[in-house]
Amino acid sequence: MSIRNLEPKALWNHFADLNAVPRPSKKEERVIEFMLNFGKSLGLETIQDHIGNVVIKKPATAGMEDRQTVVMQSHLDMVHQKNNDTVFDFDTQGIDMLIDGDWVKANGTTLGADNGIGVAAIMAVFASKDIPHPALEAMFTIDEETGMTGAIQIDPKNFEGTILLNLDTEDDDELSIGCAGGIDTNTSYNYKQVDTEKDAVAYEVKIKGLLGGHSGMDIDTGRGNANKLMNRVIYNALSLMDIRVHSIDGGSLRNAIPRESTAVLVVPQADKKQFETNMTAFSSVLKTELETVEKGLIIEFKTTELPAKVASPEDTKKIVNALYAVPNGVFRMSPDMEDLVETSSSLARVILKDGEFITQSLQRSSVESTKDDVANSVRAAFENMGAAVVQGGDYPGWKPNTDSAILNIMAELYRKNFKEEPQIKACHAGLECGILGKHFPQMDMISFGPNIRAAHSPDEKVQISSVQKFWKYLLEVLTLIPAKN
Repeated sequence: MSIRNLEPKALWNHFADLNAVPRPSKKEERVIEFMLNFGKSLGLETIQDHIGNVVIKKPATAGMEDRQTVVMQSHLDMVHQKNNDTVFDFDTQGIDMLIDGDWVKANGTTLGADNGIGVAAIMAVFASKDIPHPALEAMFTIDEETGMTGAIQIDPKNFEGTILLNLDTEDDDELSIGCAGGIDTNTSYNYKQVDTEKDAVAYEVKIKGLLGGHSGMDIDTGRGNANKLMNRVIYNALSLMDIRVHSIDGGSLRNAIPRESTAVLVVPQADKKQFETNMTAFSSVLKTELETVEKGLIIEFKTTELPAKVASPEDTKKIVNALYAVPNGVFRMSPDMEDLVETSSSLARVILKDGEFITQSLQRSSVESTKDDVANSVRAAFENMGAAVVQGGDYPGWKPNTDSAILNIMAELYRKNFKEEPQIKACHAGLECGILGKHFPQMDMISFGPNIRAAHSPDEKVQISSVQKFWKYLLEVLTLIPAKN
């Protein structure tokens, strides 16, 4: 069965069209053009602002002209990530989608349901001729995944709406009314290289098979971080023998839990047997430690060509100790909302090569003071070794409003339709609503969406029946928008 034959057909067809367009963060030129052509083809007012966000406006249907104007918002970019053994060119190929039971997924790559399903839903509403709705303003933002620059630089003059529906959550029973803010911490350090001892053997060590996932939404699941695990492997070996580090390459994206890491280690020939025995034993320890969550974890090592240079012993110790000291995972749970991660940090990227050691990490919190606290903890760990630390991309959280008018309308509709209580939550991810709230302080905002699993990883999938539930619910919400004040 084709994706295009799934119900609702309008939504899935727009999703298929969208997924044919490469749309990585910071390279959205093609999807911007695609969306501009879409709006203009409908004869609707279509605007591209100075940063690249696309705005499309659609008048109210007959009988709904007195209702408040609604902004429907989703982001155009997607995370481009693939499995190591998947041959795929994100710059030229559209996403290869397939149906697996009640789920749609991609063939070895991210799917783009985050946030392509939201984009497709908006497109389906705007292209329709028979869906009743108030006046609508589509807000398609760019670069949500790597800095939220579209939301940060949005031009408020392009909007008159007083209610914003953000279609970018991943659980269909959830109404989100708050989110975490974030800050990036990037570090760099020039380490001393020394000649490799001739009487030595080199090993390539690989950690792979981890689940990965979203470093906000999945940070409390106990999943392994390949960068931290690799550092434990190196630290353990260093405690037993005089090894040298030639290179480390771990992680990929700043907002994804690292799934893989590769290192080249140099071991004295006399310690070869001990290294291999210890690697086997310590790998077993790590697998046992994580077996409940990370059933696919693989730690393997093999001999490789002896490199000419390695990091000096002094710098190796500094680097390994700093990586061990840096906080990773849940930093603090919220005392105000049950089961909400308030503050976290994720060590997303570690590269050691040719005399330069760099890291990228992302700290999140719904409380500004604890965001600063965990960011300072990361800064201190690296400054203590002499690394240069640059922190930026700071964006605010979204403070929950439990008295929201649109929340009350949508919660009551959810109870009526589905005979259960909606999960009214704040999430531990950087929704654009936190930033948009600064631009539109009087706008009533809420976020919702269908079931999406493993976003930001090649295991990403979206549930077909959940999309149907989400679509029907969205259309009913549009009929319940209150009148203008």
